[in-house]
Amino acid sequence: MKITVIGAGAIGGNLAAKLSTAGHDVQVADARGSEAVRAEVLEAGARAAELADAVQGRDVIVLSIPFGVAGQLADLFASVPAETVVIDTSNYYPGLLSEPIESVDNGQVESVYTAELLRRPVVKAWNAALAETQRTKGVPAGTPGRLAIPVAGDSEEARKVAMSLVDDTGFDPCDAGTLADSWRQQPNGPAYCTELTLDELPAALAAADRVKDAAIRDSLPERFAALPANPTVDDVVEMNRAAHR
Repeated sequence: MKITVIGAGAIGGNLAAKLSTAGHDVQVADARGSEAVRAEVLEAGARAAELADAVQGRDVIVLSIPFGVAGQLADLFASVPAETVVIDTSNYYPGLLSEPIESVDNGQVESVYTAELLRRPVVKAWNAALAETQRTKGVPAGTPGRLAIPVAGDSEEARKVAMSLVDDTGFDPCDAGTLADSWRQQPNGPAYCTELTLDELPAALAAADRVKDAAIRDSLPERFAALPANPTVDDVVEMNRAAHR
């Protein structure tokens, strides 16, 4: 597929590398310019591109940008064909990684808000696994214990495309339903960054509690401060699991 990843940070850079390795035609664009794309992101064949040129003629566009800024791309996306699948990987951490957003604090689902800003439908994927999990723990399909990633979206066809790409990055895709249900994979629910298999993930999604999970999300600075110095990905995963025991 022809894929553009917008955002070359930890998540976006990893996805560009993994999808290139899987054989896709991948472009990477960054708001800071093509020179901001790190060399290691391009080692598997992805190409750096200017933002204005990177959204045309693509099958899939992955948004790996900070939560709440998608509106800055709305004009750019106005000319993108409706059949182009747009995937949102962002997460809302008010006061930490984002300014508080009243509508989201009052219950609007994160990616529903993003879709409104962008003025087009999106699919939610790759948000519920740590960047280091995604970088180091992807394995071929059929491997015992393969970790799963939830995918939510209103279009069944778009959701299937995103699920296929999740598979290509080394994880079992889990159909998490419509975008309105994607709050179940937001921070910090039982399915969020807890490294579960496809057998385990549906129950974790079902166990999500919007009020409790938001409180756990907001307690992240205190919980993170209790971790060892230089915590490993396993330390962070255990911290997230422990919050739901």
